[in-house]
Amino acid sequence: MRILLAITLFAACTAAASDAPRARDLGIPFDGTPGELNAITDVAGVTVGHVTLIEDLEDNKAVRTGVTAILPRGPASKSVNVMAGWFSLNGNGEMTGTAWVEESGFLEGPVMMTNTHSIGAVHEGTIRWRVAQSGPDHTGYFWSLPLVAETWDGDLNDINGFHVRPEHAMQALDKAQGGPVAEGAVGGGTGMICYEFKCGIGTSSRVTTIGDAEYTIGVLVQANFGKRDLLRVAGVPVGQRLADDSSAERAAGATPEHNSIIIVIATDAPLLPNQVKRLARRAALGLGRNGSIASNGSGDLFIAFSTANEAAGRGEIDATISALPNDEMTPLFRATVEATEEAIINALVAGRDMRGHLGTTVPGIDHRRLQQILRDYNRLQKGD
Repeated sequence: MRILLAITLFAACTAAASDAPRARDLGIPFDGTPGELNAITDVAGVTVGHVTLIEDLEDNKAVRTGVTAILPRGPASKSVNVMAGWFSLNGNGEMTGTAWVEESGFLEGPVMMTNTHSIGAVHEGTIRWRVAQSGPDHTGYFWSLPLVAETWDGDLNDINGFHVRPEHAMQALDKAQGGPVAEGAVGGGTGMICYEFKCGIGTSSRVTTIGDAEYTIGVLVQANFGKRDLLRVAGVPVGQRLADDSSAERAAGATPEHNSIIIVIATDAPLLPNQVKRLARRAALGLGRNGSIASNGSGDLFIAFSTANEAAGRGEIDATISALPNDEMTPLFRATVEATEEAIINALVAGRDMRGHLGTTVPGIDHRRLQQILRDYNRLQKGD
């Protein structure tokens, strides 16, 4: 028997995640210049879709999970690949399809994110979706190696109930669109926890100039890692101030440490696959700015892609490829670090109190308390 309240919870949580204030709204300072939306969708053509599953079941079980889809070229992703590279900071996790990314230098199709035990269902759903895109003869996709990544949401979600099905992956892909990106407890991030606070999906972007050209870096994370005392925000040891603070309630029923983060980096800068991989590596520095130590149990997996060189992505035999010199890449490295740092804090700020599987309750970080700690260190922007 399913409790009817589940539908109401689904709608309320989705709205909260979409309307939640972001880190900059609280006066948290960050380096660099963001794009118009301060999101991965500031990279032209990139689209994002979420399917969020929230239900209360019998026997105190609960569904708090979902799927997030990123299409590097929007609808054109079905036929135009992107140059890509991936990096594992710590490999206690899964990101399928990376062997072919490494071998070919291209990402073929979308990036998908979900919970650890739903990798197979999302993998199947992504292939089914791609086959459906190829027409009645299916000749466009006689084989496919989807890229599907995961983090573990088993505290808030009935992860062994296998609630994510192939059709949810297909729905997330169909919903993918440009514009603002919902953050927090949405899509694959629905049941995720970081620094012992409710967390989930977060995104950010940076605009940088190299020579006479302007380029954009966009980052999206599915964050589910870190002990509270390690948390740093804008350089401030916030977690140490909150570690024994009674105003910052600890998760009731949850494991004391959560591990793993998936980081997706997009850019419109013309880069070769090895150069895109260099961007993926730099995400680790943005992660470290917020206090991560990439612990033994953490799956810290990053994928980066460039939307430039469309002719090569189409497989044109006479395609001309352009690329920035390595000596000009430092601004892109900086932008990646800055956008990664902010995307994670956006995921944290968007988190709201959530009660889930077997009564486990995880609090969202207290915005006012966070602001006061930053103010004590003279790190809150004036007027906030």
